[in-house]
Amino acid sequence: MAAAGSDDSSRLFSNYSSHQKIYPRAVAGRFAQLRWAAVFFTQLIYYGLPWVQWNGRQAILFDLGARKFYLFGVVLWPQDFVYLALLLVVAALSLFFFTALAGRLWCGFACPQTVYTELFMWIERKVEGDRLKRIKLDAAPLDLKKLRKKAIKHLLWGALALWTGLTFIGYFAPIRELGVQIASLSLGPWQWFWWLFYSFATWGNAGFMREQVCKYMCPYARFQSAMFDKDTMIVTYDQSRGEPRGSRSRKTAPASVGLGDCIDCTLCVQVCPTGIDIRQGLQYECIGCAACIDVCDDVMAKMNYPPGLIRFSTGNAVALHLDGRQTLRRAIRPRVLIYGGLLAGLLLALIGSMWLRSPLNVDVIRDRYALARVADDGSIENTYRLQLMNASETPLSLQVEVAGIDTIRLSGNGRFDVPPATNRVVPVSVHVNQEAGRPGSNPITFLIRETTPDGLSHEEKAVFLVPRQ
Repeated sequence: MAAAGSDDSSRLFSNYSSHQKIYPRAVAGRFAQLRWAAVFFTQLIYYGLPWVQWNGRQAILFDLGARKFYLFGVVLWPQDFVYLALLLVVAALSLFFFTALAGRLWCGFACPQTVYTELFMWIERKVEGDRLKRIKLDAAPLDLKKLRKKAIKHLLWGALALWTGLTFIGYFAPIRELGVQIASLSLGPWQWFWWLFYSFATWGNAGFMREQVCKYMCPYARFQSAMFDKDTMIVTYDQSRGEPRGSRSRKTAPASVGLGDCIDCTLCVQVCPTGIDIRQGLQYECIGCAACIDVCDDVMAKMNYPPGLIRFSTGNAVALHLDGRQTLRRAIRPRVLIYGGLLAGLLLALIGSMWLRSPLNVDVIRDRYALARVADDGSIENTYRLQLMNASETPLSLQVEVAGIDTIRLSGNGRFDVPPATNRVVPVSVHVNQEAGRPGSNPITFLIRETTPDGLSHEEKAVFLVPRQ
């Protein structure tokens, strides 16, 4: 500690750095076109799927109240949770596979944060202008012109955010009814909450926080380096070609003045949505959007230099000056093959299990309040509840039978009808003559089959209790 009265003792140091607003510059090029194609494709799916109808109902609907998930012609019940678990594992392996192969490809082109930031920045540019105009507008004092532009921008942002939130709850409630419910203020409390919450989150994340979500809130930015190596395709700056950097005339040959191809125009920094300088090497803030590649290639074309000073490549390819075929050969390495093999296997297992999945599910539940009793005809009676679940789009007419003990029989005719995409709980009584079966627990089997020829069939095991004398 500095001595009292010294100059250092009167100084205060802070580790806090105030946020500097980033004004990304508009950019055009092949990667910008791919990014907008990804925006169009993902949002066409997101905004469009809830409006698609299937057999007179919404094709994609996660009905939490009824505990049923509709996926086109498939109806999933809580018992089908294993499919969700498989889907999450597939998503995780996909992230590992594409990250090991091509870096933050998801972040730069398909992540919702990137997609909505692109949409919000497009609105911002249309209303306030490109980078320099936005900087000038924010620095200007508040007047009627500035207030009008800010109000129009936030009005458009709010409309997009509210529509996004409405679409979100449209996956959990019939979307064709939501407009009427909002107009009549008849939404449920949770629907109001999630609509406004998701809308506010979209407006705040894409309109204000933007790169801060990618840099500080998203955990992927922190652990991505564990999946990178020298053969991962990333956005790279070729230092051996670009350095030393410096400005020069278009007609001046770089070698004649001892300079590399980089003219130090800083446009690669100006177009970066996270505000980094890619020339300083790989940084965790880089989301792999390739905006710097587009703008650098444009500058290289104007200077009559070959493109690719900044490009998608690998650390080894840049250091060893590998060509495209050599780079690809090194990129297809054991870890990528392992991730790809596991991913393909799980995808086949998921698709196969969904394809072979029976639309008839049965649960047998014993009556806990009457384990066994002697019926009026002298037989031993056990009662059960059968939960018959129809996961298809057609009604099922079922015949229930029971086997496993001599003289075992079902009370009644055992015929039950189950409407499409519903479940039906039916009580059944099973009888056994007193001389049949051994005292205690006896294994039995319920046989449930369709009454039509070549129909569905299902077996469910249970136990029959015979009282001890």
